[in-house]
Amino acid sequence: MRARQSEIERRGSRIFELVDKHPEPLFSKAGFYQRLMALSMRDERFKVQLFRFVDVLPSLRRSREIIEHLNEYFSDDGFGPLVGTGVHLARIVPWVSGPILRWNVSGMAHQFIAGKNPDDVIKTLRKRRSQKIGFTVDLLGEAVVSEADADEYAARYLDLLEKLAHETKNWTDPLGKNSELFPVVNLSVKISALYSQINPADPEDAIAHLAPKLRPLLRRAREVGAFINFDMESYAHKNTTLELFKTIFTEEEFKNWPHAGIVIQAYLRDSEADLRDLIEWGRKRGRRFAVRLVKGAYWDYETAKSLQNGWDCPVYFQKPESDANFETLTRLLLENESITAAFGSHNVRSIAHAQAFADELGLDPSRFEFQLLYGMAGPIKRALVEMGYRVREYCPVGELLPGMAYLVRRLLENTSNEGFLRAKFAENVSANELLRDPRDLINPAVVPTRRDRPGGIASPDGKNSTSLDIAPGDVYRNSPLVNFAYKDSQEKMQGALREVRKRFGEKYPLVIGGEKIWTDQLTPSVNPSAPDEIVGYGSEAGIPEAERAVKAAREAFGKWSRTPFEERARLLERAADIMERRRYELSAVEVFEVGKPWNEADGDIREAIDFCRFYAQQMRRLGRPKLTQRVPGEDSYHHYWPRGVAFVIAPWNFPIAILCGMASAGVVTGNTVIMKPSEQSIVCGAMLMQVFEEAGVPPGVLNFLSGHGSVIGAHLVDHKDVDLIAFTGSREVGLKIWESAGITRPGQRELKRVICEMGGKNAMIVDSDADVGEAVGYSIYSAFGFQGQKCSALSRLILLQDNYDRVMERLIPAAASLRIGNPEEPGIMVGPVIDEAAYRRILDYIEVGKSEATLAYQAKDVPPQGYFIPPTIFTDVKPNMRIAREEIFGPVLSVLKIRDLDEALEVANGTDYALTGGFFSRSPANIERVKARLEAGNVYINRSCTGAIVGRHPFGGFKMSGSGTKAGGEDYLLNFLVPRVVTENTTRHGFAPEETPEYRAE
Repeated sequence: MRARQSEIERRGSRIFELVDKHPEPLFSKAGFYQRLMALSMRDERFKVQLFRFVDVLPSLRRSREIIEHLNEYFSDDGFGPLVGTGVHLARIVPWVSGPILRWNVSGMAHQFIAGKNPDDVIKTLRKRRSQKIGFTVDLLGEAVVSEADADEYAARYLDLLEKLAHETKNWTDPLGKNSELFPVVNLSVKISALYSQINPADPEDAIAHLAPKLRPLLRRAREVGAFINFDMESYAHKNTTLELFKTIFTEEEFKNWPHAGIVIQAYLRDSEADLRDLIEWGRKRGRRFAVRLVKGAYWDYETAKSLQNGWDCPVYFQKPESDANFETLTRLLLENESITAAFGSHNVRSIAHAQAFADELGLDPSRFEFQLLYGMAGPIKRALVEMGYRVREYCPVGELLPGMAYLVRRLLENTSNEGFLRAKFAENVSANELLRDPRDLINPAVVPTRRDRPGGIASPDGKNSTSLDIAPGDVYRNSPLVNFAYKDSQEKMQGALREVRKRFGEKYPLVIGGEKIWTDQLTPSVNPSAPDEIVGYGSEAGIPEAERAVKAAREAFGKWSRTPFEERARLLERAADIMERRRYELSAVEVFEVGKPWNEADGDIREAIDFCRFYAQQMRRLGRPKLTQRVPGEDSYHHYWPRGVAFVIAPWNFPIAILCGMASAGVVTGNTVIMKPSEQSIVCGAMLMQVFEEAGVPPGVLNFLSGHGSVIGAHLVDHKDVDLIAFTGSREVGLKIWESAGITRPGQRELKRVICEMGGKNAMIVDSDADVGEAVGYSIYSAFGFQGQKCSALSRLILLQDNYDRVMERLIPAAASLRIGNPEEPGIMVGPVIDEAAYRRILDYIEVGKSEATLAYQAKDVPPQGYFIPPTIFTDVKPNMRIAREEIFGPVLSVLKIRDLDEALEVANGTDYALTGGFFSRSPANIERVKARLEAGNVYINRSCTGAIVGRHPFGGFKMSGSGTKAGGEDYLLNFLVPRVVTENTTRHGFAPEETPEYRAE
């Protein structure tokens, strides 16, 4: 090892010698760009603002807009004379400054983007050829949100291939040997650009759609003697990309074609296993293929996504770990002669290591190559060419606007605290330090975990990126979602679906006072995807069973209300553990009984688990008496008592989460509970009751009644011995409950407390500077995910007239690309609505929409069986129309065209509801206006308006959306409690003790 290190140092020093012969700053473009980048490396806050401004700039069409954004991003932050002078000048002469700024940023983009189109890039490639540098070309573009987008990309790839082949037909290999391994034309392809509906849970569907689009490109590449490389993107697409590669190149047509490759990302923890699997796959088939080894370009995205979802982070948290793994994989590649290796790195240590190990093995330098990014590390490229190594440049091609995401990634890479290029070319770190073995730089104290930093995103240096101060002890750590990118998760879900299907038709009893009660009347629960299938039968409760449940709950209340809060909290935590263990089973029940797609079903179970654990944590906070003030001679403390008997009425659309949330809140606060699920989700309710029974809930503390709301629901709402009603459901029923609960019945001891969560008519506003791809993608999900059957679902899309056409030209094709079908299948986004009544009601609203507005889109290809409503979009919608005012609760979206943001806010706030609302914008000033003025209980900026997470997004609305409570929030349990204050005079004949009881003072 010491000898190898010495050789690495020798080779690295030689590269540095050659680099230093032609010194070049990190940012080769002088002036504006170079100074901005230098400033961004000194000031992290400035860097964030700069990159956000660069991101939004291409969508700003008028000089005035450019100046407004420049002012919003930079004017008040003291970023120095460079920016300050620019802002001042911009205010004075915007018609001059706007174009100049766009021109300057375009110059930044062209540092990293090799050309706007195939014709343009050829000029760049010719220059590189004269320098003995090869190329691989990649297409940049906007996010693919529809199959129309994907088809356009496929055509652009083919066109690019044709032009490259034609323009380079007389070109020869720069090194003049082993050219059979390295065709001149090299094209990199991203699979996400070729299919808009890729779902990690369903790689088979992705492969079925991607392979037909790739085969014509591969055939043509083989005919013209070109090379095709499968790029690797985010971790969610990794396994699909690997399977797609192996599937296509196992086919008879391509199995002996060697000019195809795939990327392995060294920052992934499972990259070595993936590479070994690829090598074994190739060995068994006796075929040659190429592997491009890179560090990876999505570190920030992967860490943020993993921490948000509670997943084990797939990437190494420390850069030296990635560097060390890169060297491990380098050796693995070079040891396998059948692999054509390409090493994608700007790190001279990584490059020198590959050279040294290849020399140990006696490999000719022409049998592998080094790949570096266009616009970066020019001196290193020249040094490698001079040393006789094969060098290829990764050359992105595309317009400025579509290329912004790529440009921002490159800017981040260039200014990263740990980036090699910054260390060498901007900070002049010594060669000895840069050539150290990365294993010596790994900090063993940094232990990766999916819950690494409460309240924010962990970074490799251990710093927290959030600017909010959150005490670690107060932060609830959510249960992780199931990651269906893993084959193991997919198989467990498939197995659970098979097992649950075997139980179809089972009967479920009522549970009252700990006893299972069977009745003569049974309520069937059907599969909305196949209404002839009965998922199960629930025993139907009548008035006698309702009376018995109240009596059992009242009798259990005395003991349970005095049970220590710690014991009650542990009960909820045991229930959470059981749901975690039965997670796939419970999700499968939801798929069948209410038509939830896999991800939606898992999200519902995750929310139920979180409700239990979060409310247990909150009860420990609320359960201890609190000293009000410290006053000599007097002790006054504040504490809570439970209210009594709680009646919980839950909807079918979140059949376990909402039922569990309301019931667990009642139980942990010391109340006794009667819980009634919706008639459409009886089996889910019965499953939840089983969970609490297994957790050890005492008899009578939690009672399960299934039956008709018009019978037992109305009876219990009016019952004199029911002290609290927790309801989630329709506005119509909620208002009736609210009204009825206000009537004091004979013998009633308490004023009834009502927790009422009702509907929404939720709006999303899209600003003129919004990222259209993001706005369309999130809007489609918010409107049509789970068939729009969420009180939080997007119902009104409000578009400013400046970007109306741009959004609509992508919105309609995106809706047309959605996968509609039985949610038993993985990857389905739009399934059935809940039952025939809902089916008829939504169709009636669609007819209303046709009479009021313009039917812009309606899906045609929907399953003939089951309650499937086609996703539907109306345009020319006015704010006073029924489809713009009334809750539809189905996959129907109204689009409104509005003059400006003030009018948009007026329209958004102009309904009876105030549940969720959204805003897409990259204007800091407009974002602040919307935060302050949008009337909604949950306001979401630049993301979906659905998907609230317990503890993170306490959920609930006001106006006609609810009573202003926040499920999953720290004050929610107070609705189930009565506050008390006890005051004791502790003086005796003028003597006051110094000590006070150990109450907590707040």
